[in-house]
Amino acid sequence: MKFENILEEINGFGPFQIAILILLFTPRIILPCHFLLNNFIAAVPPHRCDISTLGAGGLFRNLTQEQRLTVSLPVREDGGPKSCEMFAKPQFQLLANSSDNADLPTVQCQSGWVYDNSTFTSTLATEWDLVCDRKSLTQTTGTIFFFGVMIGAFAFGFLCDKYGRKNTLLASYIIAIVFGFASAFANSYILFAVLRFLTGFGLSGIGINSSVLSIEWVDTSHRSFIGVIGSLSWSVGNMLLAGFAFLVNDWRTLIMTVTAPLGFAVLTWWWIPESARWLLAHGKVESAQFYLDKCAKFNKREKVSSKLKLESLSNIEKQDKNYTYLHLIKTPKMRRLTLLTGIVWYGVASTYYGISFNVSGFGLNIYLTHFIYAAIEVPAKLMIYFFLNIFGRRKCQAGTLLLTGICIAINVFVPQGLWHVRAVVAILGKGLSEASFTIVFLYTTELYPTVVRQNALGYTNFTSRLGVLVAPLILLLEDVWTVLPQVIICSVAIISGLVALLLPETLNVRLPETIDDVEKPRRDQASREESHFTIM
Repeated sequence: MKFENILEEINGFGPFQIAILILLFTPRIILPCHFLLNNFIAAVPPHRCDISTLGAGGLFRNLTQEQRLTVSLPVREDGGPKSCEMFAKPQFQLLANSSDNADLPTVQCQSGWVYDNSTFTSTLATEWDLVCDRKSLTQTTGTIFFFGVMIGAFAFGFLCDKYGRKNTLLASYIIAIVFGFASAFANSYILFAVLRFLTGFGLSGIGINSSVLSIEWVDTSHRSFIGVIGSLSWSVGNMLLAGFAFLVNDWRTLIMTVTAPLGFAVLTWWWIPESARWLLAHGKVESAQFYLDKCAKFNKREKVSSKLKLESLSNIEKQDKNYTYLHLIKTPKMRRLTLLTGIVWYGVASTYYGISFNVSGFGLNIYLTHFIYAAIEVPAKLMIYFFLNIFGRRKCQAGTLLLTGICIAINVFVPQGLWHVRAVVAILGKGLSEASFTIVFLYTTELYPTVVRQNALGYTNFTSRLGVLVAPLILLLEDVWTVLPQVIICSVAIISGLVALLLPETLNVRLPETIDDVEKPRRDQASREESHFTIM
């Protein structure tokens, strides 16, 4: 008797499973709102040196604002004032010939900056003057946030397998709410960076918990549906972020806006069931029976207790030992699986964020550009849902990564002048990279056994965040060679796609419950299950 047998009796895809998907949809929407929040709160608006303190002089005081700018600030090639320089002293001769300012002595801005607030009322850059020689600090907040996500994935991967999915999910909610709101009231850059790290730590638990919890309650034939439809929450949240940012121009208010829905998630947490798979794998038979009976009642099926005795349930893959990350590498096939999935996750994340950070847009405003690239992900996810059940997980995972690499390679050779072609290829590549991200969550959940599934997702999320952290650094190599970042990202995508071909197929294969299920050949397991059903 396996867990799938019980799911068949109580309906492994009914109103109960749909309710779980809906209850977890709201917290999953919050993830992209925070993960991509830096695009808006860390935006650097157009700025110039503040010259208001120069108005004390008699001649300067009689000039118009336009004339003051002319004699005080050097200009760029496009005619606008330079952002970080001003003349060492007013150059009144420029009033007669403003174009002759090439060799005049300049200094760094002496009295701060004046910002263009037409797009953003306030950002991190305007709040703490993170411009010019401090400009890199705006992107550093994003790196610190993802470092928190990376550490959180490692920590929650262990905690979820030790203390259960539901309890650690609540802890994730509370951590993300407390530090998310606190970061909106930070009065210094350092404090803000620390609070964003802790926010990322909490959000990481929501990400790995919600996806696994929904998958573990569904039967084999509907896992791809739950995995793909659940992942649409990322695209919905991504599109909502563009709307929130458009309506809320102040960075503090925007952080509170995208964090607030987690309050609703906390209220709905009471209705989220614990994973019966996890309960049975840890010998908590009575609790597992409670939730299984609840599922049967919700799906209008006969309770498990009326068909199976408590003793029968206790024999379903019960494991009394505590599992840690070391169990991912203790046995040969688990060791191989851990190595391969780590490479694939690193490649998927590095490719997706490498493309996302390097998108130039369509010449539209930042909000519309962000919305378009978020909306593109929806058809990619829906398309991959059908392909998953036709070609299987392995081929789809490898195929999306390889095709993403091909799209990047094409744009390396397409001339800059053919921007229409480059835009179409970039859109296609981004859609494929998002499809690969959708697959990898489902695929990894199916590859690892219940007893270490959260540990495995914690580990793979850790490797993926390494990819996220490295992606901006790769883009900096543009100064070495213009196309070097694209060459590296392309290579990573292709290599990780080839590695994915070495993984086992999980289409229509029951979820492994113990490490022995992975160490034994899957075909043998499937054939034994089939013969068991025949005897029954």
